[in-house]
Amino acid sequence: MVFFKKILGKNEPATGARGKAGARAYAVGDIHGRLDLLDMILAHIEEDMASRDARRTFIVFLGDYIDRGPDSAGVIERLRTYDPAGATPVFLAGNHEEVLLRLLHGERGILSSWLKFGGMECAESYGIDGQELRRMEERAGLKIVRDRVPDTHRAFLEELADTFSFGDYLFVHAGIRPGIDLEEQNLSDLRWIREPFLSEARTHGFMVVHGHTIVEAVDERSNRIAIDTGAYQTGRLTALVVEGDRRRYLVAEAAELDAHGE
Repeated sequence: MVFFKKILGKNEPATGARGKAGARAYAVGDIHGRLDLLDMILAHIEEDMASRDARRTFIVFLGDYIDRGPDSAGVIERLRTYDPAGATPVFLAGNHEEVLLRLLHGERGILSSWLKFGGMECAESYGIDGQELRRMEERAGLKIVRDRVPDTHRAFLEELADTFSFGDYLFVHAGIRPGIDLEEQNLSDLRWIREPFLSEARTHGFMVVHGHTIVEAVDERSNRIAIDTGAYQTGRLTALVVEGDRRRYLVAEAAELDAHGE
């Protein structure tokens, strides 16, 4: 497999978009249970912060922290206790967090589909036998999930935001419904949308930075930037860095772990 270098692209002016004056933002794509890559990207970010002039800094996580990868529980614990020196973390909600919360609230009819789309791995990270959970009557299965997910993790999920504005940039998990004012956007679109957002070529009034839809490499368009590089299946977790009229990328990749014998 061909991997990107740690820093992608040049530190060149971004087309028409500027970040918040006097501030820097890092936006981290979909993690999906890859605690190893999360630890690595945080190390890259903190190293990058230390090598540059101090300024107000935000680290924005675009959601989908759980499911599919091997350690959803570890990722949530890492994020909920993350308190970086000199930076403010911002945690957005993805569609996978939404579904887990719905299960924790006791919603019926979605447990089996959750298990098929990454929930099995999430459940097992909380010490639940996934195959046994699949065979259980739904009510009993929901109780086990509620019992095994710590209250601290549930509280973290309940407090997730849906968007974060940074100068001319809007950070969101999935995207927005074109032609609808931001304050009138449906939460379902912010967390789940693909079309017509992905094919819309008109400006939204801001540059949308999103995850949710996997891309082989960072996909920069005139009105949006997709940074979900499929960490759980590619071994590559990407972060966008925005500072003034410039942007660049940091990447954590499985090849780094292999190189260190981990």
